[in-house]
Amino acid sequence: MDTLASTPLRIEHERLNALMAPFGGWNMPIQYEGIIAEHRWCREKASLFDICHMGEFLFTGDIIADGLEDVFTFSVASIPVGRSRYGFLLNGDGGIMDDLIVFRLAQNEAMVVVNAATIGKDFAAISARLGGGGFQDISAATAKLDLQGPLSREVLVEVIGPEIAAIPYFKFIRTKVLGADAIVSRTGYTGELGYEIFLPSDRVVELWQRLLADPRVRPAGLGARDVLRLEVGYSLYGSDIDESTTPLEAGLESFVSFDKSFVGKDALLAQRAEGMMRRRVAFQVASRRSPRHDYEILFQGEQVGAVTSGVFSPMLGCGIGLGYVTPGTAVPGAPLTIRHERVSMDATVVDAPFYRGGSLRA
Repeated sequence: MDTLASTPLRIEHERLNALMAPFGGWNMPIQYEGIIAEHRWCREKASLFDICHMGEFLFTGDIIADGLEDVFTFSVASIPVGRSRYGFLLNGDGGIMDDLIVFRLAQNEAMVVVNAATIGKDFAAISARLGGGGFQDISAATAKLDLQGPLSREVLVEVIGPEIAAIPYFKFIRTKVLGADAIVSRTGYTGELGYEIFLPSDRVVELWQRLLADPRVRPAGLGARDVLRLEVGYSLYGSDIDESTTPLEAGLESFVSFDKSFVGKDALLAQRAEGMMRRRVAFQVASRRSPRHDYEILFQGEQVGAVTSGVFSPMLGCGIGLGYVTPGTAVPGAPLTIRHERVSMDATVVDAPFYRGGSLRA
């Protein structure tokens, strides 16, 4: 039996009586006081998430000559220093090996942030595609906290400094946090104003405790995080996207630059020319019932696909979900039935995001 990994904050979670459960090979906090309460706090105040399980790789070298430019579906060379970009690492068939973010640290330096469950696979795949330069897995030495919510900016200005207030969306700064070298980026996964803090693993407990000493901040687990991200229509790797899914099927073509080379490009071009057999769809349920992974999606009595993610949305007061259906069904307004054994619920295809009232770009 595989042993679950733990983040440096495991003891802190236990002190807070968090409900812990496996996620991506890690023992992670699912909830503290409750998913709904934690969701509400993030939408109204500021929530602190332990994201130390994520992976970080450091590349040093010539981005073009050493091959990093051709690894992902987007251009790394064109990212200005101090900015980051989201996209994909694909296999030869165009399937999504991972979705990730690259931070341009310097002219010859970049940090790649990947999902926890794919750290080993991603590092091997990227290393094999590089022709030179240095490439290190710095995940164990790097901790990551996310502070999300409309009050996150004012909290961090008090803890770190006024420079936090000037960070635009998808930009970052290198600074000192509690005396340690750190990176603070303005990104997030909740639809709210938020920041990611990367710092040495041996300093993260101190920062966690410092932030939670502020009455505006409360901890939130992966349960609330899942509801928050689904309300704004973000895909979860391993559920909504994986190696059997292409960015085109997932409706994420805007994160693919076809004017550059990358592994999987030919497969995507062929799929775009031939047409797709399925497309990702967002749907809203006409009740408070929650659709679940693998529930059937029916249109006019015929199964046309399956649910990949679903929750009850506190902001909308109904069930919402993502799934894949035949292309002709992925039309806003199309009536669907979500079914599992004796459970049946009416739903309607809608445009994502479901919830548009967040403070993300405030």
